[in-house]
Amino acid sequence: MSERIISNECFRSTGFSYTLSLINGKYKMTILYVLAEFGIVRFNEMKKYIEAISYKTLSATLKELEADKLIHRKEYPQIPPKVEYSLTERGKSLIPILNAICDWGEENAL
Repeated sequence: MSERIISNECFRSTGFSYTLSLINGKYKMTILYVLAEFGIVRFNEMKKYIEAISYKTLSATLKELEADKLIHRKEYPQIPPKVEYSLTERGKSLIPILNAICDWGEENAL
C-alpha cells in the first residue's frame, strides 16, 4: 500500500467534503436534529424551538435541505397554508452521524 501524498490529493474530491457541503451552515445540522428528534414538524414549531433563527434564514435553509433531498416538504392546500417538514430516507441516513455528535457532546461537555 502506497503512502498518500497531500500534493497529489484534492479535498473537494473526498466524501468528507461532500458531506460537509450538505450539512455545512449555521442551522442545517440543527434543523436535521429537530426533524430526527420530533419527526414531522411545522415551520412555526421549528422557528419557536430553534429561537435564534430568523424566519428568512429558516426558510432559506429549509429550501437548501430540500434541494439536497435531505428533507421533505409537504404542503396542504388549505387556508391558512399548512406546511410540514420531515426527513427523507437520505436525510435519515445522517442520523447515526448526528447521534455520534450528540454522544460526543454529552461525554465532553464542560
